[in-house]
This record gives sequence, C-alpha cells and structure tokens, in this order.
Amino acid sequence: MGIPEYWIVDYLGLGGVRFIGNPKQPTLSVYQLIGGEYQVQQFRGSDIIKSSTFPELNLTAEQIFQAQK
Repeated sequence: MGIPEYWIVDYLGLGGVRFIGNPKQPTLSVYQLIGGEYQVQQFRGSDIIKSSTFPELNLTAEQIFQAQK
C-alpha cells in the first residue's frame, strides 16, 4: 500500500518480547518504509520520538504514554 510511516503505541508494555524487547516496558515503535521494506525505531521513557513524517515533532515517548491517562 506504500504507507510511508506508521506507529504502534504499546503504552502498557503488553507486546511480545520479540516486538518490544526484554524486559517488557511501554514502547512506541515507528515503522518507516525504506527501499520497499519497513524499518523500525523504538522509543521508551525519555527518548525523543523521531519521525520523517513529522520532522518538527518534539515529544518524548513518555509524553505520548501519559496522554492515555
């Protein structure tokens, strides 16, 4: 479908270890379409989110997780 970027926000850290790592913790995964394949960057806690779709975004993963509450 050619979607250039999508996000998966696992604010409870319930995803599989294969997807969010070990130990499990809240994780924001940003998938970017590069050369016809998706590459993932993961952000946790105070990591500043990097996005080619939103280059001026200035939020941390924790700020996204807090928005849920």
